[in-house]
Amino acid sequence: MTKLEEICSVAHESRIKVGTLDTDIKNAVLLQCADSLEKHCDKVLKANELDIANAKEKLMAPAMIDRLTLNKERIEGMADGLRQIAKLNDPIGEVMNMTRRPNGLIIGKKRVSIGVIGIIFEARPNVTTDAFGLCFKTGNCVILKGGSDAINSNIAIVSILKKILKKNNIPDGALSLIESTDRETTIEFMRMNRYVDLLIPRGGAGLIQNVVNNSTIPVIQTGTGNCHVYVDKDADFDMAIDIIVNAKTQRISVCNACESVVVHKDIADKFIPKMYKALREHKVEVRCDEYSKALLETKKHAILADEEDWGTEYLDYILSLKVVDSLDEAIEHINRYNTSHSETIITNDYDSAQKFLDEVDSACVYVNASTRFSDGNEFGFGAEIGISTQKLHARGPMGLEALTSYKYTIYGNGQIRK
Repeated sequence: MTKLEEICSVAHESRIKVGTLDTDIKNAVLLQCADSLEKHCDKVLKANELDIANAKEKLMAPAMIDRLTLNKERIEGMADGLRQIAKLNDPIGEVMNMTRRPNGLIIGKKRVSIGVIGIIFEARPNVTTDAFGLCFKTGNCVILKGGSDAINSNIAIVSILKKILKKNNIPDGALSLIESTDRETTIEFMRMNRYVDLLIPRGGAGLIQNVVNNSTIPVIQTGTGNCHVYVDKDADFDMAIDIIVNAKTQRISVCNACESVVVHKDIADKFIPKMYKALREHKVEVRCDEYSKALLETKKHAILADEEDWGTEYLDYILSLKVVDSLDEAIEHINRYNTSHSETIITNDYDSAQKFLDEVDSACVYVNASTRFSDGNEFGFGAEIGISTQKLHARGPMGLEALTSYKYTIYGNGQIRK
């Protein structure tokens, strides 16, 4: 048995005990983990410094280094995330419905844990605590496979959490970290369907497609966000500019940041120069279609877009800009190039808003609000495991319920089928 298979086997053997832990025990462990994480903040920061130094040596993009970087405030945020999860209602054991059949059988539907969940993620060490907290609260064993860029940070964080688990006599397989960072181990992990019930990739499009194409374990796709803001002809200009600037610049390295702006032609001449001025205050480069490029001809940071730009998740101070003749054309453009993550319309017209909500095919669709709200915490779910961009089982920010399944429990008094 390989080291990887042993990790997966131990998690599989632990799944029943972890899945039936009492809610009070789970909450107490989560609170202790949060306290311990803050207590050993310096240990995590020292490990993170090694990862950042390696990232800079590899000339990693600034947006990626931002995702990788931890500080005291971010670690406190990770700890607070665990505390928030402890406060949430435990979905495990919830009776979803109960019916009595004519033959006297009482058939119930009860929420249960999934079992063993694997998380493959890139350079975001905060995923380590989020994934653990959500999986543990829902009675799932979790196996983490982080990227090489955050390996030192992940080892430090997991060691802190596992000490608390051991102290509380929680089965060892409740939390595991695959420390090997080579590609072969990742591929092997994707094929551990004998032990792992669900695989969730968190990262860029390349990682997600690699998992989807190679995994023999069921996969929930999360992540890539080519998120759009559509400014309708009836939009409030000040509101639209505030939302676009927030969605683009509040934090550029996240999947719910705006990457594309679409503007109705009737207001383009007046709106686009104002929007451009506001974006340039944050040094945003705008990649334009021919119509908007003509409006910004003298602006050196407004360049002509190509076909690839419409579908790009930049994770940088860059966005694409498209002018359309109608709401229908805007919806068609968004549905063609989006990643089914988050889109918003800025409008004062009720009918336009409803049409946008009905016809845009994304997990989160907004009216007059920033796409940056696509987040488990902002939705009231506590920390999130990711934002699902698919349609089966879970969609949008994935909180506790998304990490559960259900079973039917049937009570009889001697019935036999005839």
